[in-house]
Order: sequence, then structure tokens, then C-alpha cells
Amino acid sequence: MTADLPLRDTARVILMDANNRVFLICYEAARDVDPSRPGLRRFWFTPGGGREEGESYEQAALRELQEETGLTGVELGPVVAVRNAPFLLFKDQRFVRERYFLVRVSTSDLDKSRLAETEDNPVLDTRWWSLNELQMKAEWIEPSGLLEVLTLVIHRKLGPEPVDLSHPPDTAQKAV
Repeated sequence: MTADLPLRDTARVILMDANNRVFLICYEAARDVDPSRPGLRRFWFTPGGGREEGESYEQAALRELQEETGLTGVELGPVVAVRNAPFLLFKDQRFVRERYFLVRVSTSDLDKSRLAETEDNPVLDTRWWSLNELQMKAEWIEPSGLLEVLTLVIHRKLGPEPVDLSHPPDTAQKAV
């Protein structure tokens, strides 16, 4: 762990609809996201956030999903990815211990009316993305390796253990 960064346990949700599209939130980063593209501060991220005192990762994932998308009564799927790493894009930098849960929904209708009020960082947009669209756009997707996880989910090739996104290969951290 990076000694000078506060620790934050976070639960994130890979939210997918019936058409295998993933819901992502676009944030404005506090700093450039890509050294090779100065001024780029937009990045797309899954719903989720920090665990509150006494909450499990599962409880935090369901609470965050309800706050950010209005979804309730959903079935929380398995942890499909984990990441233990510095997260430096938001104004409050942290060392995160993230757990990524898969949630499948039959609808793409979400209530995002509370999203901005629940976030400490500027929300720029929200969108459902197909894997193909994500691969074709020059957007920054966080965390590095998320596209690989989505590919494994869609093609039903996940192994028994969550994918570890803590130390992705250098080539994985790119705008896709």
C-alpha cells in the first residue's frame, strides 16, 4: 500500500443490461488521465463508492447502486474483479481496495436524479456502452483492464477467481 494515501475500501458494480451493454459514468478528473494527451480529464467509471462503517462490500455495492442509478431489489452477482492500487484521478486521492460485482438487469431505464448529489467529483455524463463501442472510441476507461473483464463476462470465460486489476500490463492502460 502507498503509505501517504488514505485507505478506502470500495464496492463497484459492473452493471450490464439484457443486450450486454455496460453502464458507465463519466467524471471529470482532478488531473490529466493520460500523459500522452495533455488536457484529457474525462474518464468513464463503473457505479460504486466507498464502504461506510459496518458495511460489507455487498451492502455497499447495493447502496451505491441505488444512490447512483435508482435500482433496488437487484440480485448482486459474483465479484468478478478486484483492484488494490492508488487511485489518483479524483480530488481526494486514495489507495483503494475495490471489489467489482456483476449485476445484470433486464432494463436500461435508470433513475439518475440523485447521482450528482451523491458524488464528490463532477459528473459529466452517463451512458450504456456496448463492448464494440468502447473498443472503437477514444475514451479513457477506468480501471485499466476493465474491457478485458467485460470481454470475459460477455463470452462467459471468467475463471473461478476474480480478475486482479491491481497491476495491469502497461499496454492495458490506454484510452480505447
